[in-house]
Amino acid sequence: MAERLDAQVFGKVAVLMGGWSAEREISLLSGRAVLAGLQRRGVDVHAIDAGRDVLEVLARGAFDRVFIVLHGRGGEDGQLQGALELMELPYTGSGVLASALGMDKWRSKLVWQAAGLPVPEFELLDAGSDFAAVEQRLGLPLFVKPANEGSSVGVTKVQQPGALRHAYQVAAQHDTLVLAERFIGAGEFTVAVLDGVALPPVQIVPSTEFYDYEAKYFRDDTQYLCPCGLPQERVEQMRHMALQAFALIGCRGWGRVDFLMDSDGSLYPLEVNTVPGMTDHSLVPMAARAAGIDFDELVWRILATTLEDSDG
Repeated sequence: MAERLDAQVFGKVAVLMGGWSAEREISLLSGRAVLAGLQRRGVDVHAIDAGRDVLEVLARGAFDRVFIVLHGRGGEDGQLQGALELMELPYTGSGVLASALGMDKWRSKLVWQAAGLPVPEFELLDAGSDFAAVEQRLGLPLFVKPANEGSSVGVTKVQQPGALRHAYQVAAQHDTLVLAERFIGAGEFTVAVLDGVALPPVQIVPSTEFYDYEAKYFRDDTQYLCPCGLPQERVEQMRHMALQAFALIGCRGWGRVDFLMDSDGSLYPLEVNTVPGMTDHSLVPMAARAAGIDFDELVWRILATTLEDSDG
C-alpha cells in the first residue's frame, strides 16, 4: 500500500522532535533524519522542536498528521498521544495505553509474565529495600535501572557486593520506580516491528561494559550483527516472540522489542520501545536495510500507517 501512494495524500505533516526528556539530544538527531527522509520523498513535512506549547503550535499550523520522534517522557509515554486523540490528529506509533505501558519497564514485565512470556528475574527497589538480600537473591552482577527512562539513562551494572544501594540512588534521581534485574549475558538482540511484520533481528555487541548511552549513539566500536548469527529456528522464535510481546502491550505501527539470551540459548524479552531511535546508529533502520527497505522507504511506510488508522 505505502509504495503506491502519492505524497500529497499525507497533507501537511509535523515531525515532532526534541522535547524536554532526558533523551532530547537523541530525539533531535532522530527527528532531523526522519524529516530529511520524508522531504526526499516529496512529503510536505515540517520540523517542530516540541516545547510545552506543542499543542498550540500544532493547532496553529493546521497539520493533517504527526510523525512522533519524541523519545522518553512527554512524547513516548502516552501524554502526547492522548492530546492528539482529543485533537483528532492522526499520529505514528502506538496509542495511549500501549505508549504508557511500554514506557514503564516494570508494568510491561508484569503483563508479559501474566501471559506466560519469560522475563529476566527482577525486583522493585525503594529506599527501604534490603539491598544485601536483593544482591543475594538476584546474584551479581545485576542491573539497576529507572522504570520509566530509555537510552540507558540512569542504568548501572552492579558488580561488587554492597554497591546496590548507590546504584539505586543513581536510578532514583530519574524515577520513583527503580528495578533491579538479574544479569543475563550470553547475547543482546533487538527485533524491529513494522506494520505487523518482525524484521530481521540485530545482535548488539558493545565494546563497553554494557550497551550504555555512549555505545548506543556515539561510539563507533559497537558491533551490530545482522544477520544476527543465530540458527534460523532461533531467529524465527525471536521474531515470533517479538510480535507476541508487541501485541500484549497493545502496540501498533512500528517499534522495537529488545531481548537477552542466556547461556542455554533461552530468550527473554527485556523491554519494548514504542518510539525507537532513528539516528545513523539506530537499530530499526539497520534491521530495515537487512530486509531491503532503505531509510526513506522506512519513514514513508511508518507515516503510511497513519492513513490506515484514520481510515479505520
